[in-house]
Amino acid sequence: MTDLYTRTPSQIVMYATEYCSDCHRAKAFFEANHIEYLRVGLEGNEQATEFVMNVNNGYRSVPTIIFPDGSILIEPGWKELQEKTSKT
Repeated sequence: MTDLYTRTPSQIVMYATEYCSDCHRAKAFFEANHIEYLRVGLEGNEQATEFVMNVNNGYRSVPTIIFPDGSILIEPGWKELQEKTSKT
């Protein structure tokens, strides 16, 4: 995917870490609702980490989820994900 580190990707991109419970919840939401997304791990990925910190004003907040319409959800709950994906 050539537009991986952009605020308008061609598909949903979730920047995450392995140890993050919020990331596991977002993954479970996407899978339960059959929503395609691309997961990008921050572990050992300096470019992904820098991108997330740029989007989040210097914070390494995960999950950071970027949608094709340019909207961004940071550490969203199930309800927030539901509201966002029902509009897209």
